[in-house]
Amino acid sequence: MTVERMEERHIEGIAAIEKQCFRHPWSADGLREELGKGIFLAAVEDGTVAGYVGCQTVLDEGYITNVAVLPAFRRRGVAECLLGELVRQAEGLSFLTLEVRASNRPAAALYEKMGFSRVGVRPGFYTGPAEDAVLMTRYL
Repeated sequence: MTVERMEERHIEGIAAIEKQCFRHPWSADGLREELGKGIFLAAVEDGTVAGYVGCQTVLDEGYITNVAVLPAFRRRGVAECLLGELVRQAEGLSFLTLEVRASNRPAAALYEKMGFSRVGVRPGFYTGPAEDAVLMTRYL
């Protein structure tokens, strides 16, 4: 598996991941708008986009928009690899932050393993179903 900067050739694969993983997926055009902005990485295995991480940057702050892995590639270290590379490429940022569904314990455990700490709660942040988000941050 390789981790690469998101390019046009990754867009359709990432859009397919979005459709499989999220109730309100980003469109291919929405992903295309992020090209060259922030830090968007794709994990590729044998020509298949297995997962991706997106991080929008504002000044010295990083806001992780999504971490997603195709179901067939889960439990194989893809998300951990993506997050590790994101941290490496986040040089110059003060922190990375993200929201995770309060019920998504496996994801929260991974983020904690990767050095993120719980810093707050956003009540009712998610819809379909309605749920709080746990705000997690890693200071760099």
